[in-house]
Amino acid sequence: MTNTETIILGSGCFWCTEAIYQRLEGVVKVTSGYSGGFVDNPTYEQVCDKNTGHAEVCQIIFDTTKISLDDILAVYWKTHDPTTPNQQGNDIGPQYRSVIFYQNDHQKDIAEKYKQQLTEAKAWDKPIVTTIEAFKNFYAAENYHQNYYNNNTGQGYCRYVIGPKLEKFEKVFKNKLKKEGE
Repeated sequence: MTNTETIILGSGCFWCTEAIYQRLEGVVKVTSGYSGGFVDNPTYEQVCDKNTGHAEVCQIIFDTTKISLDDILAVYWKTHDPTTPNQQGNDIGPQYRSVIFYQNDHQKDIAEKYKQQLTEAKAWDKPIVTTIEAFKNFYAAENYHQNYYNNNTGQGYCRYVIGPKLEKFEKVFKNKLKKEGE
């Protein structure tokens, strides 16, 4: 596909991020994984041990004729708390940090502009700690992490953490959701 772009986003648990972006019109593929660290091909257990430098992230491939990078980032900023270092809710550790891994100067410029606008608007009571870093690596997470919410909707974390997040997302971005069957 010539009209696709890829960006890597870390916004806490990759299960949450994956579930949100899978429902967004124009998103072609979402892969949960690890990025930003110094260990090649890390396992989930290694990343959870907090000594690989990796964050839980999602690799998001989107069709630029259907959704813009601005829209991808609008969802990003509104579906997690970018003011908590190394934490989202009860998920605590450097693997849950808020980070954007850009793949080109355009992505870097848009991400930095968006962050600056939110900072100037005082969108949150605390400073934004999201880092914007050059992409250097991505490793897909183990198969059982892929499509996690859709495969485990009855599981406790899915019901009590991801479910409410999805409800809020679907209300705020109802005009950007995929249609049934897509």
